[in-house]
Amino acid sequence: MIKNIINELRISLIATLCLAVLLCGIYPALVWGIAQGLFSSQANGSLVSVKGQVIGSSLLAQNFTGAGYFHPRPSAAGDGYDAVNSGGSNLGPTSQKLIDAVKERVASYRTENKLAPEVLIPADAVTTSASGLDPHISVKNAMLQASRVAKVRGIGEEELRKMIVSRTEGRDLVILGEPRVNVLMLNLDLDGKK
Repeated sequence: MIKNIINELRISLIATLCLAVLLCGIYPALVWGIAQGLFSSQANGSLVSVKGQVIGSSLLAQNFTGAGYFHPRPSAAGDGYDAVNSGGSNLGPTSQKLIDAVKERVASYRTENKLAPEVLIPADAVTTSASGLDPHISVKNAMLQASRVAKVRGIGEEELRKMIVSRTEGRDLVILGEPRVNVLMLNLDLDGKK
């Protein structure tokens, strides 16, 4: 009986060690190697550099507030756009706090972009994403901001709309999501025009 228990323990220990080496060493190293070889940029955070200086990631929103920049979605992540505190507000559609916040954001968006009362404001302009760090805005949101940005930057509005179209990303796998614009990349294009 004791001999059987010792034999079972030995087999269990050998299996545990073999699985630890395989699953905690060989497999992660293999996945890391494949990712670095085939998807290096994505595996390293999709970092965006300007003149050798990392300025952000194309996967994370940044808070652009200047009138000459396209603005991202509002953020509920920490103090805003804080990747360490990523998360939504968890407020539901019947929450008075959410209703009041959206009304305030709609009024602010209309004023900032000088929009008439009958212009419909896209939802992504006044609501946060689930993570609070969505780097994209809808094409309509970008187009509504184009007039303000063009005026401040002294760029023709038609030229700016072409920049928006050139930065528009299609649906994932052709059917998932909506066309969208990466705010960081679009704003970098604007800064490159100086």
